[in-house]
Amino acid sequence: MEYRIPSTMNVPTTAQRLPLLNARAFHFLSLPLRGASKFGSHVPILCHSRRVRVGLSNKMALSLENCDVGVENKLGVVRPATEHYAKEAIQALKAEKVIVVPTDTIYGFACDACSMEAVNRIYKIKGREHTRPLAICVGDVSDIMRFAVTDYLPQGLLDSLLPGPVTVVLRRGESSILEKSLNPGLDSIGVRVPDCNFIRAIARGLGSALALTSANLSGQPSSVCIKDFENLWQHCAFVYDGGVLPSGRAGSTIVDLTRLGKYKIIRPGSANEETIAILERHSLLEEATAT
Repeated sequence: MEYRIPSTMNVPTTAQRLPLLNARAFHFLSLPLRGASKFGSHVPILCHSRRVRVGLSNKMALSLENCDVGVENKLGVVRPATEHYAKEAIQALKAEKVIVVPTDTIYGFACDACSMEAVNRIYKIKGREHTRPLAICVGDVSDIMRFAVTDYLPQGLLDSLLPGPVTVVLRRGESSILEKSLNPGLDSIGVRVPDCNFIRAIARGLGSALALTSANLSGQPSSVCIKDFENLWQHCAFVYDGGVLPSGRAGSTIVDLTRLGKYKIIRPGSANEETIAILERHSLLEEATAT
């Protein structure tokens, strides 16, 4: 969930927010899917009951068997990652809080990308340098154009890559509604649309983008279970438990698409071969590595 592009500027500490769109109520069992998985790791529904397996892959069904929503919860922050709690998560984000959510790869810290107070809180929780930028997450591929420039990309490319375990680094552009103080000094932004209904519904309901980064201390292994970062629960408004995630700790594949007709893999991640195949099918060429 992280992409690295050098920057020497710091994120300011003044809280700044953009107006939010009206939130909507979401009910996953009646929520139509807006895009299918491109990589064979499909997580359409996280259910209340282990007996419910509607639309789940075998891997996710297995992970839910390992999901103990009754896990020790001294702080009262752990919730199951189900549609029942989406509205609660949205309200926490609007209050400039940090939450933890499962994705189609690993667990991530999330907050409103347009709240610098919340963004700074994520940096503090992770012990992360402000020179390392954060990616954002949106609910649908069609939302990306609000935050990044997409008109120079081959038609259908983003719909082929997303939703899925891929972070696309795009030109930010002057039309982006993101705060300039998010990743200052950079003219690019990493964008995710995870193949996971819970986080996508939260992003839709927020009416903004989520700042998203792995739920761990900076430099430590990524988290596939909420127990992996139990020492950080106290810093979050809520931790949403989706069980043991089946994709491993590699995280998303990060690909730089900022150059016309070119691509550059920044991090191989969990879908490297599939991503490259899609990029080349759309006639993109790998950017030569500087020597």
